[in-house]
Amino acid sequence: MQQKNHGEPAILRRPQVQQRTGLSRSTLYQYIKKGEFPKSIALGPRSVGWLESDITDWITERVRISRGGDGQRAR
Repeated sequence: MQQKNHGEPAILRRPQVQQRTGLSRSTLYQYIKKGEFPKSIALGPRSVGWLESDITDWITERVRISRGGDGQRAR
């Protein structure tokens, strides 16, 4: 069982990011390559993660854009 410590940053690994965003692995990496996704954090020589707050903010922004919040359409 995962416990959340409020106020402390949480790091998500790629499978968790995919689950939260609904993106496939290839789409996730396309967005990263285009600079349209939050930057990852190096956890070790061959492992990365993302701040949960960055992913939540990204999702919130995608919802805002898709609902016409700034006149742009989501891709």
